[in-house]
Amino acid sequence: MSAAVEVERREISVRGIVQGVGFRPFVYALAQHCRLSGVVQNDAQGVHVEVEGSRESLELFLQRIETEAPPLAVVEAVTWQPQAVRGGSEFRIEESRPGAGKHALVSPDVATCAACLQELFQSGDRRYRYPFINCTNCGPRFTITRSIPYDRATTTMVAFPMCSHCRREYDDPADRRFHAQPNACPACGPSVRLTDASGRELPAAEHDAIAHAAALLRAGAVVAIKGLGGYHLACDPFNASAVRALRARKAREDRPFALMARNLDGIRALCQVTPVEETLLAAPARPIVVLERRDDLAGTAPSVAVEVAPRQKTLGMMLAYTPLHHLLLHDLGSPLVMTSGNRSSEPIAYRDAEAYEQLGRIADYFLIHNRPIHMRCDDSVVRVFAVRGEDEQGSQPQPARRSRGYAPAPLSVPQRFAVHTLACGGHLKNTFCLARDQHAFVSHHVGDLENYETLRSYKEGITHYCNLFEVEPRLVACDLHPDYLSTQYAQELQDAGLPLVAVQHHHAHIAACLADNQRPSTERVIGVAFDGTGYGTDGTLWGGEFFEGSIDDGFIRRGHLDYAVLPGGEVAIHQPWRSAFAFLCGLYSETELADLPIPFLRQVDEHTLHLMRQVVAGETGISWAAPQSSSAGRLFDTVAALVGVPGSLHTTYEGQAAIELELAAHGPTSYAYPFSVRPEEDGWVVETRELLGAVLEDQIAGTAPGEIAARFHRTMAEVVVAGCRRIGQACGVRTVALSGGTFQNALLVRQVVPLLREEGFSVYMHRRVPANDGGLSLGQAVLANSVFHDGNS
Repeated sequence: MSAAVEVERREISVRGIVQGVGFRPFVYALAQHCRLSGVVQNDAQGVHVEVEGSRESLELFLQRIETEAPPLAVVEAVTWQPQAVRGGSEFRIEESRPGAGKHALVSPDVATCAACLQELFQSGDRRYRYPFINCTNCGPRFTITRSIPYDRATTTMVAFPMCSHCRREYDDPADRRFHAQPNACPACGPSVRLTDASGRELPAAEHDAIAHAAALLRAGAVVAIKGLGGYHLACDPFNASAVRALRARKAREDRPFALMARNLDGIRALCQVTPVEETLLAAPARPIVVLERRDDLAGTAPSVAVEVAPRQKTLGMMLAYTPLHHLLLHDLGSPLVMTSGNRSSEPIAYRDAEAYEQLGRIADYFLIHNRPIHMRCDDSVVRVFAVRGEDEQGSQPQPARRSRGYAPAPLSVPQRFAVHTLACGGHLKNTFCLARDQHAFVSHHVGDLENYETLRSYKEGITHYCNLFEVEPRLVACDLHPDYLSTQYAQELQDAGLPLVAVQHHHAHIAACLADNQRPSTERVIGVAFDGTGYGTDGTLWGGEFFEGSIDDGFIRRGHLDYAVLPGGEVAIHQPWRSAFAFLCGLYSETELADLPIPFLRQVDEHTLHLMRQVVAGETGISWAAPQSSSAGRLFDTVAALVGVPGSLHTTYEGQAAIELELAAHGPTSYAYPFSVRPEEDGWVVETRELLGAVLEDQIAGTAPGEIAARFHRTMAEVVVAGCRRIGQACGVRTVALSGGTFQNALLVRQVVPLLREEGFSVYMHRRVPANDGGLSLGQAVLANSVFHDGNS
């Protein structure tokens, strides 16, 4: 006679992204398999489970909760405690507990899964060619969520009551659409229609708007397409006149357009794709991935119009991520330009009325639907840097823009936030960050805070995140720069009674890199922050900085690039030739300048050059007309203007001159220009005059611009190493954190990182948030909390 099995009961709490991702049906099926009784339901922390059975079955159940979780789930913690045995033989899924969702995490939007795709193209299926097909494993999440808990009534799908067929799926724990909040079909769900630019529906497209839109795109039209987080502007990338029309109407002269393909074969036909990049492209987030173009396509296939990405060696490619995209690309048979649907400098349009108002003079037609978007969310952009010394699998993606597919998933950090915190971010590529416990909720990409529309979007986003994640800020962080709109917003909150911590721009960059890499706040590092400009603690503009310190102790400025004049202040950022002219004014008279073989000296009129010479000499009597800057970005601008790359006369997008200089380079070289380091009170300065003089000598001697660009990149890599070597020897620190937009330069990074490792340094680079200003808010949040904690301990 066998011994009776001892029965136990356990109460289990699962935290993480476990609501709206099929976690309860997974737990239900797992409990059935393990022959356990009990209950599962959503609660304030995530998912609450009570299970009863043998100890062996309970241990297996706990193990498999973590190891076999649904693909969209992110299990952060599983805890349990014993309960009194209650008996029972069934396992149930119950409605949310009171307070459910209060601290639960909302899933990002997810690309269409394979099972739904199969149904989408299976004739006879009741969702055949239905552009809103979804299930528990895919579909909209964040962009349709109005509040929590994540139930249909709190999403924009509340306007679409389910038919009896969809309701049966929704209520069946064995169905993959169990509690899929956006669940719908042609009988009860959203629909799509095609209109002209005034909003009049095209009668010919009434029965198949998507197929008709594909025909219009094939004929050269520009079509505004409503997606998950906003509108795209689409056209045929192989039709040069269509691309030119889109550029002209959108007033976007040079910045590359992204392309969308139906499958990986469509991307491989245009670009080189490594296994790491392939995995990234096909991931549920479906970001835009910057890929190297294939150089073996001449005469073998239709060519992407040069106007898609002028002078670029790369293409930004993404895979279709909604059923509508899949249908459109299937009907078209080739990739599409898919660029953000906005006017220049404005946020992406996401409400239908504003889309017609903003895009009506850009798009010929509109492919729209009636499922409202609650929160706009632009596409994410990532790039994989293949660094020498790392194998293919070791190369990790680095985001240039973290948005759709990633936001609002929180970033875990080692330190616990002492109070609920709002970090307001920077001015360009803005994100904000809300933080509580050990979670940092870095927002979707907001954009450049340069106008009312973007500022309104920014404030709406902050309000939504606060409501969504039950964050009530008790501490505010911002940049030091007094003129940033984000700083002014933070000051308004300070006026309302919240404590405010102003964080130096480049300190925030280094702190963001450390938090990104989940490093403890006590770890001391050498921080190298290279970017355009940021407000320094001494009132000057920084941007070529070497620090030493930690998040807890703060960062000490050990060295920096030499200061240089920016004639006209911010105008010099948009006209890089001004930085080069300031350098030349220190070497040559006005007459001598006329004989130099420098392109911009032939392109800028004499009156403007004469005026700029007065500005550089300080003869205008206006102090702000010629500020000093230690910026690495402006040093790149100077070299770009000396050799005459496109964009060095007048940029059409941020960082263009430096990007064009990288593109012009003839690959890596071991030849570097000379530079020196001079001591300064409490530190040192990298002198750039000798470096720029050597660049000028090469230019006068007729050295190819590509060779000069390559030598300059090598020099900047050696500048970084030299600075780190000095700090390492003086302070004994052997770890380097690299941050700032300059470290999105692939040619620079591919040289800097191996050189640092050869010197024995460990190197941290960004992995989860951008190195550019899109990561500032994370750094602000962790530094402000360190200051706040110290001041209240």
